Amino acid sequence: MAENYSIKPSNEDSLLKHIDISVLESEKRTNGALNLRDYYMVYLLEVRTTKAKVTDPKFCNEFTNLSMVWRRYTEFEQLYNYLKVTYPYIVTPPLPEKRVLYGWQKVSNDAFDPDFIDRRRAGLETFLLRISAHNILSWDKQFLQFLQDDLWREAYKSNGYLQLVENKLKGITVSVRLKTPDPRFLAIKNYSNTLHLNLNNVLRVRSRVAEKQYNIHKLHANYGRVFSEWSAIEKDMGDGLQRMGHYLDSLASSIDSVLEDEELLADQLKEYLFFAESVQNLCKHQEMLQVQLEDAESSVASKSNEKSKAQQGKLGVMSKLFGAVDTEEVRELKINLLNQQIHDGSEVVGSSKSELSNFCSNALKDVERFQSQKVIDLTDTLAAYAVLQLKTTKKSLQTWFQIRDCLQHIP
Repeated sequence: MAENYSIKPSNEDSLLKHIDISVLESEKRTNGALNLRDYYMVYLLEVRTTKAKVTDPKFCNEFTNLSMVWRRYTEFEQLYNYLKVTYPYIVTPPLPEKRVLYGWQKVSNDAFDPDFIDRRRAGLETFLLRISAHNILSWDKQFLQFLQDDLWREAYKSNGYLQLVENKLKGITVSVRLKTPDPRFLAIKNYSNTLHLNLNNVLRVRSRVAEKQYNIHKLHANYGRVFSEWSAIEKDMGDGLQRMGHYLDSLASSIDSVLEDEELLADQLKEYLFFAESVQNLCKHQEMLQVQLEDAESSVASKSNEKSKAQQGKLGVMSKLFGAVDTEEVRELKINLLNQQIHDGSEVVGSSKSELSNFCSNALKDVERFQSQKVIDLTDTLAAYAVLQLKTTKKSLQTWFQIRDCLQHIP
């Protein structure tokens, strides 16, 4: 069975302090009787309150003691995209992989494979737990309805959120170039790119190592078969050779459970691979806001320059061609128009500065929260991987000791 991180709520109030969330099971369904080959998976969400008496009005107004709803993976995607564009200053918890990434020979690429589905179920549960542990995301109305309302998908489409989110997602993918990049976010962006690259390389190496481990262990089954066959023709050595064959068969089959456990740890590394992409999205939004500010400032500077020329009467076509000067009346009209444009532009600059400042303040705070959680999670994951390898090595060593004893006790 797949396992999740032990996710703790933040110091500030979060939904996870009041409820338990579980993704209990999955179920394969069809889209209709006339299209039997079109399958999809649904996942059962269970939400239970953990406190009999709660004083927080936000909680009391939203939750019953127990609720259970079925959700498709596409609904989880819609929730994720909604949170990503609604809270661009937050490092949004990512979804588990939709298709198998960094797989090796034995890992099925079938999206309906039971092992893959169970790992995805655990990943979806982690996704919900991470949102519930966040003091801002956990109280979002759409998220609260997602956890309880059977008709959430229909409501999400009808209220216009679906189209709004799709439009905003297009804006996130636009590449921008800044005149003066913010060094704080430039450092965060470079870090997220490097983190993504390093985790990508770790997962690739791990898949190659798993492939070799699997092949080497399975080759020992050939030893087991040979020794078992050999034991049939040996009178004095037969029992010892047969026991050796059994031990080697056991060694060959032991790798299956080990690599299954490794896949769970690999999934936790993949989560932070996708977390790195969430950090990149946050940096992209900061760049978009800064571009808006730079464009607004550039527009005001351009209008101010035009005003200076208008005060000298040098904006008209005739003045450019023949050096003529605009009349006082024309000059006054132009200056008044430019003054209004400069005033409007200055207000845009002010609002853009305020929006950018608020975004940066909130984003830096959430990135700091993410970094703290990342250190804890990745340390636990890598330590668990080391422990798993130690246990595997000890078990293999024990098997070889048993094989040695078999040989030493042959008369």
